[in-house]
Amino acid sequence: MRPLSDVRIVSIEQYGAGPFASMHLADLGAEVIKIEDPTVGGDVGRYVPPFTEGEDSLFFESFNRNKRSLGLDIRSETGREVFERLVAKSDVVFSNLRGDVPEKLKIRYEDLRSVNPAIVCCSLSGFGMASSRRNEPSYDYMLQGTAGWMHLTGEPDGPPTKSGLSLVDYSGGLIAAVSLLAALHAARRDGRGTDCDISLYDTAVSLLTYPAAWYLTAGHQPERTRQSAHPSLVPFQNFETADRWIVVGCAKEKFWTRLVEVLEMPELAKEDGLSTFAGRRRQREQLLEQMEARFRERPAEEWLKSLREAGVPCAPVNTVAEALADPLAMERGMIVETEHPRFGSVRGVSTAVRVGPPGADRPVPRRAPQRDEDSGYVLEELLGYSEAELAQLRQSGAFGAGVPQAGR
Repeated sequence: MRPLSDVRIVSIEQYGAGPFASMHLADLGAEVIKIEDPTVGGDVGRYVPPFTEGEDSLFFESFNRNKRSLGLDIRSETGREVFERLVAKSDVVFSNLRGDVPEKLKIRYEDLRSVNPAIVCCSLSGFGMASSRRNEPSYDYMLQGTAGWMHLTGEPDGPPTKSGLSLVDYSGGLIAAVSLLAALHAARRDGRGTDCDISLYDTAVSLLTYPAAWYLTAGHQPERTRQSAHPSLVPFQNFETADRWIVVGCAKEKFWTRLVEVLEMPELAKEDGLSTFAGRRRQREQLLEQMEARFRERPAEEWLKSLREAGVPCAPVNTVAEALADPLAMERGMIVETEHPRFGSVRGVSTAVRVGPPGADRPVPRRAPQRDEDSGYVLEELLGYSEAELAQLRQSGAFGAGVPQAGR
């Protein structure tokens, strides 16, 4: 039994943030039934280039592992009937739509509690359902700008810069998953469900953490730093070696003592004012100039070997290809493979969530579903519709009157 094998989630989701959240729950064993709108060709993530084949893409495969797909128009009267019949047999309704849409689609707790008093209704949106900006669309990129992230990222003399990954989306997905599980725990304890109103805006602002505290309490204005340096710990940054970049960090005084020995600059450890975090920060520019010159004298692998042997935190600045080729990725089971009817063997990365003994094998993952692939299971096995009833539902438009051109 996997941890969430007794949980059923109806998910009205698209793109990255919502699917990222529900995929973690599916990887933990939850049955995630993905509702895809047949009038628009399903989840728009199916059509994200460059690697697309018909109604599938490697983007979609990355966020929808271990799920089921049901094509259903919940805006139609009969589609709504099917949806509510499914809600009655489920634990959670999850969505990542614009903040005003859950009310329009009637997928909040107050809309569904008569169907299932214990249902948890979790919404992940740009600005939240209870917000003056709830009717605005928003994406990770915009929120990295809005929440100050881009102002803090990049070189001081360069333009504001987005993170290389959609970290607001992914963090928002994880926040939604945690909130959903907490609400589900309470619903099973109390017999009464609730709403979870999660927003990517809240997520992005909450992750400002200590720079926010520095500003709000002490009036400090955070700024970008050279070579991705930590704003207060010195040295803790990228260093250029003779052939490539590495990262070295001294988050404790013992690491500083070890580092100067590796650099063959023991005099720095004895120099007045350099034995503390605060002292090194005050003399940041002069100190780093000396260290940067020394690091450029030898290639990265030599430095990394010496630093690791001395117990100094360090790492190469890898390309994505180099990161995925690291033997540790395989050792930790972070590379997974599924078979796909269009793409053949699809290799991707696993979730980092783990429940079980250290080193235990992970369950074999199931590829992302093709659109409406699981309608037979959901409608016949789970909900008990007869073929005659299904024919009537099809005729009434519950499953869409026709599918437009892919991606529209």
